[in-house]
Parts: sequence; C-alpha cells; structure tokens
Amino acid sequence: MNKLKFALIGCGRIAYRHAEIINNIAELKAVCDIKKDRADEFAVKFNAKKFYTIESLIENEKDIDVISVCTPNSFHSNHTIQALKAGINVLCEKPMAISVDECKKMMIEADLSGKDLFIVKQNRFNPPVAALKNIIDDGRLGKILNAELNCFWNRNDEYYRQSDWKGRKAIDGGTLFTQFSHFIDLLYWLIGDFKTLDAIGKNFIHNKIVEFEDTGVVIGEFLNGALCTINYTVNSFKQNMEGSITVFGENGTVKIGGQYLNVLEYQAIDGYKIEGLAVSRPANDYGFYQGSMSNHEKVYENVIEVLTKEGTIAANAFEGMKTVEIIERIYKSMESKQ
Repeated sequence: MNKLKFALIGCGRIAYRHAEIINNIAELKAVCDIKKDRADEFAVKFNAKKFYTIESLIENEKDIDVISVCTPNSFHSNHTIQALKAGINVLCEKPMAISVDECKKMMIEADLSGKDLFIVKQNRFNPPVAALKNIIDDGRLGKILNAELNCFWNRNDEYYRQSDWKGRKAIDGGTLFTQFSHFIDLLYWLIGDFKTLDAIGKNFIHNKIVEFEDTGVVIGEFLNGALCTINYTVNSFKQNMEGSITVFGENGTVKIGGQYLNVLEYQAIDGYKIEGLAVSRPANDYGFYQGSMSNHEKVYENVIEVLTKEGTIAANAFEGMKTVEIIERIYKSMESKQ
C-alpha cells in the first residue's frame, strides 16, 4: 500500500513533532510557512518541498492526502477551510479555533467537501487517562459526583517574548486555548457537557506582555449533575508543577496527576483496581519549557486508520468545537466580572 502523502502548514515548535512522525509512518511531501527561513529549514531537514503560502502549496501539490495545520490559533479556521475547499483532508492542531462560529464554519466545509477533519487531542491517549475513560464508561465508579481539574504550569516572560503571537488576544485567544485546551477536552470527554460555568481570571505577573489572564478559577455543574472546579495558572514558580484530574464517583475515586496527566496517583475503586498501564511517553520538550504529553504518533495512526481502513475518528470536529464552546463560556463569565 502506498503511504499517505501529507503537507504541513506552519513550521513552529510543535510542527517538528508532526514532521518527525509523518516521515516515520507516512510521507511528508511539502511544508509551508510565511516565514521563509522556517519553511527553508523544514524543507531541508525533512526532505520536503517548500512553500511560503498555503495558496501556492494547494495549487502546485495535487496529490496531498492530508494537510496538518500547525499555524497560530486564530489561523486554524481559515487554513482548514482552504484545505477542505481544495478537497484535502485536514488534521488541525489544538485548539480547533478560538470561537465557536469559526468551528462551525470548519464543520460545514468538511461536510460540503466530503473530507475528514481531525482534531489533535493527544492527551486522550495517555495510558492512565484512557484507563479512567474505560472505567467511567463501564460504570465502575457509579454515579459521578464531582471532578477537580488542576493545571499549574510555568510560562515566563521569555516564553512570550520568543513568539510573535502568544499572549496576543486576537491570535492566541487566552491561556485556556493555548496551554490548557487539552485538559478542558478531557473533562468533556470523561464526564460530559456543562450546565453552568462561572469563572474569574486575573493577570497577576504577565500584564506587561500578555493581553489576558495568567490565572483562573472556575466552578461548574455538568449536565449529569456532577460538580466541577478548574484551577489553572502559568505562574508556577520556575517550572511546571502539576496537571491533574480527580474524579469522585459513588463507587470510587481516581486521580491522574504528574505534570502532564501522565501518572496514576491515586485509586480507590469498589472491587476493582487499574493495573498494567503502559509507560507514558515523555512530554513535548521545547528547550526552556515543556508542553503536554507527546502522543502525536497515536493521533497520526488514527488518521491513517480512518483514511485507509475505515476506522473511527478518535477526536472529531464536533468534540473540538465543544472544547472551544466551554472555553468561550468560561471567558464570557470572566468578562462579565470586569
């Protein structure tokens, strides 16, 4: 079987991970970035053709099966729609977009084109997260009572200075979009949608360089009646401290923690024990800071399975939109208090 042919739009930090995986399990035919030096570097490193606009890539490369969109957040919608209009499947990095309206436009275009739209949600593949999902779906925890999400990371001024878009509201969207959208996705994936959300946010120490909150506190109620708290910050001193989800059910309690939701820290389940978990992969390492778990190879394996073996999309566009919707609701609640 011929390998699927991919193109990569956006040659920033996370794109390296995408490009490495593509060349391991498929074929990276082309890369694109408006910053010519980045496109040039990627083209040489990954033996791919280079383009400086998505329009020129689409016009000149007619046999691309999938375009991976790794551009800044606010461009995800436009670049995805351009690729879908050209009849190309899309894998879009998180967040799907920074507004529900943009997500809906992406979904409409996917329907019109008949092409698949995949959203990167690699933390779903973390072994303890997948195990928690299974026991919740199997009913082993019984009625879910509440969930606690803690996201305590460090993003210092240097992190924002090295970027021409991070920290800018119109392009970045906010801390929940760029740092913690994966965590919000997991709440939705594990427990369901929210009935109510109330939040307050503050920019304590990044106000000279970031246009939105660096810390937030959220309380909510899921549609199933379970309660939820979300505590997040990028002010953890010097380094990432914790990324955790604790789920309390009538028949059990489970906490997944570590810095990146990679450690099964606690379990007490009636008549059951989670055992034999695979070793979690390391976090994405960007030099002076780290991101979420590096499970992108699982994402790409799913893309290939769907396109070649009629598999099921692991994280579809509707789920991507729901994450954006929840974040949008949280930010609207914050704005109402200003």
